[in-house]
Amino acid sequence: MKGNKSKAFKILSSTLAVSMLLAAVASSDADAASKPSKTKVQSPVKLRIMETTDVHTNLLDFDYYKNSVAPKLGLAKTATLVKSARSEVKNSVLVDNGDLIQGTPLGTYEAKINPLKDGEVHPAIKAMNIMKYDMATLGNHEFNYGLDYLDEVYDDAKFPFVNANVYVDDHDKNPKNDKNKYTPYKIVNKKVKDESGKTTTIKVGYIGFAPPQINEWDKANLDGKVITKNIVETAKKYVPDMKKKGADVVIALAHSGFNGNLDNTEDTIYSLSKVSGIDAITFSHTHKVFPAKDVASLDALFKDSNGQLLPGVNNDKGTINGVPAVQAGYGGGNLGIIDLTLKKEKGKWKVSNSQSSTRAIETVTADETVANAVKADHEATLKYVNTPIGKTTDDIYSYFALVQDDPSVQVVTNAQKWYVEKYIALNKPEFKNLPILSVGAPFKAGRNGVDEYTEIKKGDLTIRSAGDLYLYDNTLKAVKVKGSVVKEWIEMSAGKFNTIDPTKTTEQQLINPAFPVYNFDIIDGVEYQIDVTKPAKYGIDGKLVNPTSSRVVNLNYNGKPIDPEQEFIVVTNNYRANGGGNFPGIKGSQLVVDSADENRQILMDYISEKKEITPTADGNWSIAPISQNVNVTFTTSPKAEQYITKESPFSYTGKTELSGFGIFNINLHR
Repeated sequence: MKGNKSKAFKILSSTLAVSMLLAAVASSDADAASKPSKTKVQSPVKLRIMETTDVHTNLLDFDYYKNSVAPKLGLAKTATLVKSARSEVKNSVLVDNGDLIQGTPLGTYEAKINPLKDGEVHPAIKAMNIMKYDMATLGNHEFNYGLDYLDEVYDDAKFPFVNANVYVDDHDKNPKNDKNKYTPYKIVNKKVKDESGKTTTIKVGYIGFAPPQINEWDKANLDGKVITKNIVETAKKYVPDMKKKGADVVIALAHSGFNGNLDNTEDTIYSLSKVSGIDAITFSHTHKVFPAKDVASLDALFKDSNGQLLPGVNNDKGTINGVPAVQAGYGGGNLGIIDLTLKKEKGKWKVSNSQSSTRAIETVTADETVANAVKADHEATLKYVNTPIGKTTDDIYSYFALVQDDPSVQVVTNAQKWYVEKYIALNKPEFKNLPILSVGAPFKAGRNGVDEYTEIKKGDLTIRSAGDLYLYDNTLKAVKVKGSVVKEWIEMSAGKFNTIDPTKTTEQQLINPAFPVYNFDIIDGVEYQIDVTKPAKYGIDGKLVNPTSSRVVNLNYNGKPIDPEQEFIVVTNNYRANGGGNFPGIKGSQLVVDSADENRQILMDYISEKKEITPTADGNWSIAPISQNVNVTFTTSPKAEQYITKESPFSYTGKTELSGFGIFNINLHR
């Protein structure tokens, strides 16, 4: 019995101990419930990302080609919007997406006429330093003037820049040991105020990309010095590293546009948006605006090769596959904004909400500090562009350059042929018996808005006039190709036109706005028509989409059908000769003339020698007539109406689009 009592006592003692412990725990829980928790919940953080892009040395609200004020241009006006947008929020960053230092006579003046010296600050960098940018990346046009000039421009920047996909060319075949030419990404400790007003720090990661095609477009500057890799693959390599190194937010600064063809390696934003770890994308290159301001613009941006809108594009919120994104157009004309809401979940910041938008500069005034900082550079440029070089016997304009043979293109092709004829006679007599064809494109045909057309009045021609007629800093090249390649070259250009249904009597738009005007090549020296009732043989990206189609009809040389085997010398520029635009059969063709002379300088020399030019198109191409009475329209500036004559096939409907373009009829029933 004694042993059993002892055992019972031990059980009772244990039971009492457990009961007391449970009571204590319960009491503790009750006390805890009655007291405020000491666990801290992080308040959300709102971060505004502001983007400028494709400024192209439009630093002031001034058009050097028209010699007049331009309300829709100028980084000095964008600076005013930046100040306003900064003042509205607690936290913001400002980034630039490239194509900064080329594009106007000011850019040419700083690079070629009065080259930037060590210690001198480029006017674009002056402006950006005042505006207090946080980060920048490089566009394709940053490479137009060579790597040394690029370095000289950016070494005075008070902000860093990033690029992840340009590598030093080490001339071996081992991609694993390639070294970045520039800093691929940066992770910046950003002090911010959360919604409760408390200061905290988030790590903002920036990564930048340029189109890999720069090695083709600027081969003379880059060959043997750098190589450029695929944007999406590069992002997949570096973004996980950025996350591992603590980046709370990853912003991709991609100098790349949107293209419905997912195999396109130049305009990659749709595919880039699917790379895990990217929290926001600022994009550029195509001079468009996203979120799009109207349905027509959205269609032009986000349709695939079959004409269908790609899934995952939310224009209202400004997201692509759920990733906040923005594109701020051209010339400083818009400020792009992404407003992020960040919440901390399990110790990590996450984007819980976003809204993208753009703000146009048209109605604001320029920032005086920025404007004054670049005033001297602007005035020096004006003096340069006003230099006289010749005269024109008639007005030169590009309002109808997309729908008929045009004097503004003819002047350029004549000058190029003049140059190559002399060059071959002096340097390449073995090619003297080959016919020479010359290629031009209407660079200023509304790509960047209704104001971007050439209009030069009868009388004096200046350097400004030459810049107006030839917009880019290209160099002249001439390739030897067969007649079959000439035909396919024109077939590719013919993709500029929509397919017209001859059985329809309702209005049909002739021009495809998604097809870049700089890829609408006119080939002078042959005669041809384009049958727009047939589908385009090639897509915008150069891919064969309708193999059996042939839009090019009545293609003749010297009044006879062109011989597919006949050899021609075709004069073009470095962009096209090196594969730009993916025109079939051109890249890899034999270079007959590999000139370092700029097409624009050749045009100036031509005008100077001729002293007076008569701007008359020879009418070597046209749109083939349609037997049915179709209602076909196209858009151009309403100013074009003043140049319509009784003989013209055009008439103005009196209607305009929201963007300001006028709607015109073209009579193809003739």
